[in-house]
Amino acid sequence: MGIVIGLMVTGIILGYLFRERNLKIVYKLINYAIFLLLFLLGITVGANGDIMNNLATIGYDALLITLAAVAGSVLCAWGIYRFFFVPSK
Repeated sequence: MGIVIGLMVTGIILGYLFRERNLKIVYKLINYAIFLLLFLLGITVGANGDIMNNLATIGYDALLITLAAVAGSVLCAWGIYRFFFVPSK
């Protein structure tokens, strides 16, 4: 964990020092790094026998969690809208 925090602090310092420069290459490198990490995650999931054997069950659970999260977000947004933006009678 210390390595992760140290790398983040180093990145913040370097970003601050080079803030005046045009760093378009950094955005491209970030995209490629994300693509590589997603690819490696896919390989890891595909190689895991437990995940592949229980994919249907995991899929149903993920669908249920997703629907519950969306419903909760919509309900919360509706409540905030009613509380803050609809005038009282």
